[in-house]
Amino acid sequence: MKALKTMILCAIMMVCGMNVMADNRDNLIYNSEEINGLVMSQTVYKNEGGMLVNYQKLVYQYDAQNRRIEEVTMKWNNSKNAWVNDVCIRSSYEGKSITNTYYKWNNKQNEFVLVPEMTLTIDNPNL
Repeated sequence: MKALKTMILCAIMMVCGMNVMADNRDNLIYNSEEINGLVMSQTVYKNEGGMLVNYQKLVYQYDAQNRRIEEVTMKWNNSKNAWVNDVCIRSSYEGKSITNTYYKWNNKQNEFVLVPEMTLTIDNPNL
């Protein structure tokens, strides 16, 4: 089970990591909210000259077996002074396979739109 969680986390972080430039990693501060040991959301702040400013927010959903089934990433929009949707990753579990499906927010359609080339299926023999 630990290997499964590690693989899922790696896949999700890989996709989310695309939004974070390497030179900014040292300037990011994370604040997680947990319920019963599960991270429900994470707010990421950027350290700019000693001031913390909103940067990114992640919100997670889990199934009855405490497996992460959705991660919504939002970016801070200064002009709107609000979080705006950016990316959604939905995970499904079937047998020994985990499929992570990637969606990008579309402002015109006001919904997440599938990006099929980003879909990733991982086989985990430990399931």
